[in-house]
Order: sequence, then structure tokens, then C-alpha cells
Amino acid sequence: MSSRNPGTTPHARPGVDPFRRVLEQGTVVLLDGAMGTMFYSKGIFINRAFEELNLTRPGLVRELHQEYVAAGADILETNTYTANRFRLSAHGLAEEVERINARGVEIAREAGGGRVWVAGSIGPLGVRIEPFGPIARTEARAVFAEQARALAIAGVDLFVVETFSHLPEIEEALRAVRELTDVPLVATVTVDKGGVTREGVEAGEAAERLVACGADVVGVNCSEALWTLDALEAMHRAVAVPLAGQPNAGQPREVQGRNIYLASPDYLVAWARRAMRVGTRLLGGCCGTTPDHIRILRQTVGETLPDQPAPVAARRAGTTPIVRPVRRAERSALAGALASGRFVLGAEMPLPIGCHVEEALAMARRLASAGATFLSLPEGTRSEARMPPYALAQLLAPVRGLEPVVYYSCRERRLARIQSDLLGVWATGVANLLLVTGEPTTSVVDAPTDLDVDSIGAVNLAARLNHGEDIGGNPIGKPTGFHLGVRLDPAAYDRERELSRHHWKVDAGAEFALTTPVFDTAALRTLIEGVEKIPIIATIWPLQSAAEAEFFEYERIDVPVPAEFVRRMQEAEASGAELDEGIAIARELALAVKPHVQGIQVYVADGRVETALAVLEAL
Repeated sequence: MSSRNPGTTPHARPGVDPFRRVLEQGTVVLLDGAMGTMFYSKGIFINRAFEELNLTRPGLVRELHQEYVAAGADILETNTYTANRFRLSAHGLAEEVERINARGVEIAREAGGGRVWVAGSIGPLGVRIEPFGPIARTEARAVFAEQARALAIAGVDLFVVETFSHLPEIEEALRAVRELTDVPLVATVTVDKGGVTREGVEAGEAAERLVACGADVVGVNCSEALWTLDALEAMHRAVAVPLAGQPNAGQPREVQGRNIYLASPDYLVAWARRAMRVGTRLLGGCCGTTPDHIRILRQTVGETLPDQPAPVAARRAGTTPIVRPVRRAERSALAGALASGRFVLGAEMPLPIGCHVEEALAMARRLASAGATFLSLPEGTRSEARMPPYALAQLLAPVRGLEPVVYYSCRERRLARIQSDLLGVWATGVANLLLVTGEPTTSVVDAPTDLDVDSIGAVNLAARLNHGEDIGGNPIGKPTGFHLGVRLDPAAYDRERELSRHHWKVDAGAEFALTTPVFDTAALRTLIEGVEKIPIIATIWPLQSAAEAEFFEYERIDVPVPAEFVRRMQEAEASGAELDEGIAIARELALAVKPHVQGIQVYVADGRVETALAVLEAL
């Protein structure tokens, strides 16, 4: 009996030994295959929560389990892979975590008829955790614990924590289970080519970390067979625990609108024989594997175990080179100026449409002559034919005394893509980087999210690159030297959230902040009093017309224009002096905020560089 929780004792099964004893004996046992694949074949599509079927169609779930038992599976994984609060909330089922998980164990138990072990399946949360996501590790552990507790109380014989690519997340899942129960714990990750995790961590290192968090069995699932084998070999050299392998049945192919896995069961058998040679004792399949695959694997499990080299308890530690980050003041001229406390002037200019940049370069030269030392380059909207900011930044090199600040939005970019992009941006010579979450690309409320990582996670990533590490903690050689900036919104509707997010950005490594356009100087002063003490550069937007002022007042709630300024612009419209009045307001704002910030940038609207120059001259 577990000393931690009497309610988590694995139930004795007729003719079935406690699973930990089987592990100690080194017996090869057979896991089941892909429940998702089978549901899909029965007409249940992926826009549903398969776990909900535990409540709405338990007969179907039981039938599929029974097919795997009839095929020879020794272990049934419960239909609870995504039955955590975060994943279920998307289907309005967040309050059904306990019932769905408990019912999943009950159905598997009924299908097994006391002849198989029942494993509680736990998968990823479906949201990123720190340092690249908004969910704290403690919060993630609590969500995993809620699911694990329901499975443990229902009486699983073991846990299978599976299909993770982010090691910190699976570590929290393992800790959550281990704090509840002592039943055997299987932990599997997904890998890419070469047998490394999808975040670049070598499989042997991953195995060591999983064992350190309490895993009794480690392994690989939901990956190509050859990659899985590479990873299992590395794990066998690194740890002295049994291994688990559950590869996909080949790569999916689209056939008449459906994903079909075409690898034959014979191919899986050939893989299994190789896997057993390197210490794999739990065999099964993931995506695309059916009862037919498990049935033929049953014959392989019954074969005599091949001789295998003894596992190594720990890998020989290599010598990690010491990487010294570039000192902040040396990363760029802007970084040096801000680090020394100097006041800076700059401008923000939208990128030109098309690929002809002569006019943009001419404007940049005029801005530099007026005293601007940096030029911010925001990304254009997805519907406009504008080049990426870092490309124009390269073309600005001949403009002496003017450094680019390149915006980078996280929208529609996966974490690995962001990492590659930032390495490319650094290689082109860009040092000043402004990381923003970005505007949603659709206004549809229930549309799938296009955000994998927000600006906080992106700052964490860039800071790692500045320390010579990638997202998996692997060395990249010479570090990048980004001067990291973030956005700050003085007019944020939720002031506490803005302050909290700013705190996390600074904690992640942000070194300066650029504000959204400032029209309310009192709001800016109030916000500055509560933020972390990093240099803040205020953005001044010269209004071009009364219509623009009205647009900001009534439609852009994130950039409100005081009624007094709207009135002044409307009066100026009547006399044909809108541009002059917009410049006058911008000058007033710039002089009012100057004592409270360390820099000001002026927005160049609609290519009217003269208005920006007029404001810069006043400073």
C-alpha cells in the first residue's frame, strides 16, 4: 500500500501480478495502440473531445478497448489522454475532470475483464508553461495533480505520462503523480530526426531528467520508428531503467481527405526486434496503430529476448564551454546610450509597400540629420505587400548615426520558427529587437489560436540565445547580442495586467520599453511609477486630421485621445490648419513627457516625414 495515499493502491487482478513486480523481472509486455485512430475510423472526428465519449458513448470506448485485448495487449491505456482542465475547457467540460477520468478507468477495467493492467493516460496541457508560456510551473503541476488524483482514486495499476515535447512540462506532470502515489510511472517523450526531442534535447539527457523526477520507465512515443529507435538507444546508454517504445505506424498520408498511416504491421515487428535489443520492455504503438499491429506484435513479444549490452547508469558528463554574454552597453549604440543614462531621440516608420526603398532611405537620412539616433521598423499587416523589417534594417546600413529597432511579432509563428527567425535576424546584423505579442489575425471569437508563444516567452527565448543556449538548453556556440525591448501601454484598460506582464517581461530579460502612442501624459506618469526601472521610450503620434483624432477616440480604445485634443483638431479642420495643430499637440505632449522618460520616438504617419521632423526639432 502507498504510504502517501491509501486510496491509490493498485487493485489485485486475477492472474495478473502487480505491475512493479513485472518491471523487476524484466518481462516484455505489450501496450495497446492508438485509440484516437480507432475513434477516427468509427466516424468520430477530431473536433470533439474523445474523452467525453467516456460519458456519452461508453459502449464504443469499451468496444475499442476489447479489440486491443483480443489482439493480445497486456496494458490498456485509459481514454483520458487530454482529460485535464485546460484541454476540456475548450469543450465546456472543465468541471467534468474527475468524472471523465474515473469513468475512463472503469470502462478500461470492464473491457479488460481482470486480465490486463490499466494505465492512467496523461498527456500535455495544450498550453505552454514558463519560460515560454503564460502558465506557471506550479499551476501546471496543480492541473496535472487534479487529473492524476482522479485516476489514482479510480485504481489504475500504473500511469503513462506521454507525448510530451517540452521537458519542463512533463517534469511537472511526473512530480504531480509522484506526490500522490507510488504506483509505477511510465514517461515518454516525442522526438525528431536523430532521436532528439523536438526542442533539441538529446534523448539520453531527457531520460536522466525523467528518472530524476520519479519515472520507473522512460521512452518514446508518437514519433517515427527510426527516430524512436535512435532515441531508445541513447536512453539505454544513459539510464538503468526499462524502456518503453510506441512509434507511429509510419508517416500519415492524406487519402480522400483523411489521414491514413500506411506502414504495415510487419514493419512494426522489425522495429520491435531492434528495440528489444536496447532494453525496451514495453512495446506498443501510437498514431496509426490498430489491433492488427498489436496482434502481430504479440508474436514478437513471445520470442526469446535477444542478448543486449548492459545499460549504463549515467552518461559521461561532457565539458560545457563557458559562454560570456555580450555586455549590455556593447550590444548597440542605443543600448550604450540607454545604459549610460543619455536621453535618446528616434522615429517609427512603417515599411514601404513593395520592394523599392529609395524614398524610405531618403526619409531615414532626413530623420538622422534632425537628431534621430534610432529608427523603429514595425511589421506590416498580413494583407500588405511589405518586406520584413530586418530586410529594410540591412538596407539602412549606409545611413550614418541611425540604428534600426526591428519589431518581431509572435503571431502565426511556432516557438521553433521564432528561434530560427531570431538567429537569422541576428546574423543579418540587427541588434535592437522589439518583441511584441502582435494583434490577432482574426476577429472570430472561437477561432483557433494563432499564438504559440507571447512576447514574454519570446523574451525568454531571446535571452537564452544571448546566453548561448537554444530552447532545449543546448549550446549554440557564440551567443547572440540582442538588445531586448518590449511594448508598454500607458492607456491599458487593465492596468494591473499591464503592470504584471511588464514585470514578467523584465524578469525574462527585457532591457528597454517602447510605449504605445501617448496622448494622456498623466496615465503615462502613473504607470511609470509602478513599473520595473528599465529605460522607457515614449511614442509621440502627430495627429494628421480631425477624422484621425475621432478614430482614436471612438474606435481605438487601446490608444484613447482626450476630448480636448479632438476638439482642437475639429476646430483646426474648419480653418484648414489640421497638420499645424497636430504638430502643436505633439510638441506639447513630447515636452510634457520628456522629464519622465529616457527617450522619445516620433511616428512618421503616411510618409509625412515633415511632421515628425517638426516635433524632433522642438526637442
